[in-house]
Amino acid sequence: MISELISRAKSAKRERDQLTASVKESKVKRKELSDEVGKEIGQIKKLHQEKAEIAKKHGITEDPARIKEQIEALNTKIETEAMSFEKEKELMKTIKALQKKYKEAEKLSDVWERVHGLSKEIDRMKEKVEEKHKRIQEKAKKSQEKHEEMIETNKEIDDLRKAEEEAHKKFTEKKEEFNQINEELKKKLEELSQLNAKVGAQKAEKRKKKQAKQKKDIADKKKAVEEKLKRGEKLTTEDILVMQGD
Repeated sequence: MISELISRAKSAKRERDQLTASVKESKVKRKELSDEVGKEIGQIKKLHQEKAEIAKKHGITEDPARIKEQIEALNTKIETEAMSFEKEKELMKTIKALQKKYKEAEKLSDVWERVHGLSKEIDRMKEKVEEKHKRIQEKAKKSQEKHEEMIETNKEIDDLRKAEEEAHKKFTEKKEEFNQINEELKKKLEELSQLNAKVGAQKAEKRKKKQAKQKKDIADKKKAVEEKLKRGEKLTTEDILVMQGD
């Protein structure tokens, strides 16, 4: 049981360490991307400043692309709609004014394009940073889960080891207690053996004395019967049994 828990704890620690290392590596890459985003944002600020200076210098207040859209819309209106000569003349005047404004505003076109390109690149890089951040959070969460699993497993191992030590301690105590009882039992058995030997000897002595007494009694009875025979007295059944017993 403990060996299985140790194996599980080692596996959790190994996975946690791998995830932690991956998180550190991802954080480094995320910082690199964040630094790049910061640099790009700095570039956009410079471009906006440059755009503002050019716009101020030439009195440009609108986006060239917006002016171009207005010119195209007016041309389409002249081509597709029926209108009076005066109205068309007025629109053409407006178009010429917009074209002049557009020509001035073209000086900002390059700056606008670069700002637009950088904005798209920043958005793309921000998505990457967000994706990295999301992955870091997922890995950090898994790493924390593995860390908690390792801590919990180590706690189980410690509890089992304590229980094992306690069980071993109790076993040792019981073993010592058993050895003491066993030694006492050996002494008692030895004493019992000695008592049995003594009792056996006493019984043998009693049997010996009893047998000797029985022989003496029989001999005395036999002698008495023989005396009766000598005197010619009548024998009893008991006398006959005594003689037959002999």
